[in-house]
Amino acid sequence: MSDIVIVAETGSDIPASEAAELGIELVPMHVSIGDATIDDGTLDPAEMLEQCRQLGVLPRTSGCMPIDFQRVFDRIHEQRPEAKILYIAYSAVTTCSYESARTAAEGRDYVYSFDTTHVTIGQGFVVRETALYLREHPEVSIEELMAWSEDLAGRMRMGFIPGDLGYLRAGGRLSNAAFLGATLLRIKPIIELIDGKLTATKKLRGKMEACALGLMDHMALQGDYDTSVIYFVRSSGLPLSVQQAAEKHARELGFESFRWYDTQDVITSHCGPGSFAVAFPGIRK
Repeated sequence: MSDIVIVAETGSDIPASEAAELGIELVPMHVSIGDATIDDGTLDPAEMLEQCRQLGVLPRTSGCMPIDFQRVFDRIHEQRPEAKILYIAYSAVTTCSYESARTAAEGRDYVYSFDTTHVTIGQGFVVRETALYLREHPEVSIEELMAWSEDLAGRMRMGFIPGDLGYLRAGGRLSNAAFLGATLLRIKPIIELIDGKLTATKKLRGKMEACALGLMDHMALQGDYDTSVIYFVRSSGLPLSVQQAAEKHARELGFESFRWYDTQDVITSHCGPGSFAVAFPGIRK
């Protein structure tokens, strides 16, 4: 067994069951629904959206607090005192989580960390593939593993089409002017992570199926890419026809396999119902 434990936020959208199978520790982010606050992943996203609808509110999110990381770091250190921890972080410019982890790591020389500059399955891709690499190379040092993971993060491409721009606007991630223009023109913007920030990069028009394929083409045209696997992520309400079209187009783009993930409460709160995203890396230079 390796003496390294990988830690990430629930905002990576890695399911708890898969995290447990791969030995990944997930630290909860948080969602507020009216006056109530829950840990990310404790409520089915469709149920969360329904509660918001009944209350007439939009969900609000918050990152992990230092105490959230302290509890996880303490538990790992108590159970495996010789283990080192590699924290693979959610984009630091979008949430307080990274700073919270740095605060919790003070005085702990066994904690290593870096900012992926990605969110949802862009981060999740790095976390999962790093866990698989660690499983295949249990002898790897913490420094070598972090360098491998940072290289992968630097090559990641992740973009999404929000299902409802109102959720991005409510979360402060889309200006009112951009929201109004996109709504009036029935535009579906591609949102990408650029320097860790959510940035609208291209405007698409049409039905969600055509826009989903347009997103995939846009990401593929950014240069040569690793065709081993593409990760898809969907939020509650994405039509099955869109999912089937995305799988077919992935094969047309040369991908050997694909994996589907579902947004949990935090990411659903940002993108709304019926959103679609893709993540895959460029080739190693």
